[in-house]
Amino acid sequence: MAEKKENTIYIIDVTNRDGVQTSRLHLAKLNKTIINMYLDKMGIFQSEAGFPTTNHETNYLRGNLELVEIGAIKRIRLSGWIRAIVDDVELSREMVPELKHINISTSTSPQMIQGKWGGDRTFKDVIALMKDALQCAISLGFETVGVNAEDASRTPMEDLIEFFTVAKENGACRVRYCDTLGYDDPFTIYERIRTLAEHTKIDIELHCHNDLGMAVACSVAGAKGAIDGGVDAYINTTINGIGERAGNADLVSCLLAILKSSGMEGRYRLDPCIDLTWSWKIAKYASYAFGVPIPITQVGVGSNAFAHESGIHADGALKDRRNYELYDCEELGRGEPEIIETGRMITTGAYGGIKGFRDVYNRLEIEFHSDEEAREILDLVRLANVTTGKPLTEDELRFIAQYPEQARKILTLTAYQEPEIKKKRTTVTRKLGFPYERVQE
Repeated sequence: MAEKKENTIYIIDVTNRDGVQTSRLHLAKLNKTIINMYLDKMGIFQSEAGFPTTNHETNYLRGNLELVEIGAIKRIRLSGWIRAIVDDVELSREMVPELKHINISTSTSPQMIQGKWGGDRTFKDVIALMKDALQCAISLGFETVGVNAEDASRTPMEDLIEFFTVAKENGACRVRYCDTLGYDDPFTIYERIRTLAEHTKIDIELHCHNDLGMAVACSVAGAKGAIDGGVDAYINTTINGIGERAGNADLVSCLLAILKSSGMEGRYRLDPCIDLTWSWKIAKYASYAFGVPIPITQVGVGSNAFAHESGIHADGALKDRRNYELYDCEELGRGEPEIIETGRMITTGAYGGIKGFRDVYNRLEIEFHSDEEAREILDLVRLANVTTGKPLTEDELRFIAQYPEQARKILTLTAYQEPEIKKKRTTVTRKLGFPYERVQE
């Protein structure tokens, strides 16, 4: 008899999709690529890398998928997010044919069905459109298709059970329960997710927003509900919690809550590939790339996370740090001194010359075989600096030198071209009697 599989909590990071949707924040394609590579080294199961139906994402996604093919990105799955309509499915296959994993998303709550479509659509229509899109995705050869229930926390349970069941019966690998407005609390989401798991027996993603300050708590409680209900759990996170409005569930906080909290530690299995020592580096990089400082009280990575001043606390921490520290800074990749250059500094960027460029790369112990090779990389470094608007980090410079062909593709934004699918069809009437939605330009 085969040994029963132990249900596991996996992490799907959505920084490169939900994080970049945050008002007034931005990541360049090079930033998104480095984040994917860091997430891969951290052992994260999947990165929701971007939007395959959006023109300026096409080269970035294809370049990152090339990095997967050549082994530069080793384990992590790169996925795309699209609406749960046939148009988007077909267009994503056409624009990024190498893409293997997608999530299709639609609204399920009475509030959004009425508020978005004003009575032109019913919950039954939503189910039918999701089913069509899912079947289309399976037929086009996508390896995994996740189905998202937007505003699930405000959707009646009987509707969610039906939605989850139809998704499972038509080939979905899992369903994403979206607490889109941060409406749930840890108690309600545990009960709702456990009920869904027990009734539908399909793996469940937890996608929680922080509008009430409970995104991490709800994500962990929901994951507990999924495991207790007999299925795997997938927590959606963003680095430093950056996301729409008040943010999403923070990556490091979720990992620490699963590994260190009294009710979770040793009782629930976290993906064993997770390497917590990448926490500090990935948090610092995302802060730099987004231009958003890490709060001093941020869990695990804030500057005060391991700082003690009160007499009683300082005395206790010096005697035994377990008195006032639940986990060690070294576990998160912290503790080593950081060197800051205070003397002469040569940098390279959008207007850098070959001499300064070579000096920078010499300090990185990277040599070029010829002047032609050096000038090729210099041109890419200049372009990268223009697109990021910031001095390039050492890892960004190393990436460009090591993977110049992929870097060139990632740094090239595609001008709009009419996809074949839209040349063939401008408006198609569905069997439900209303036209296909336009793909967002």
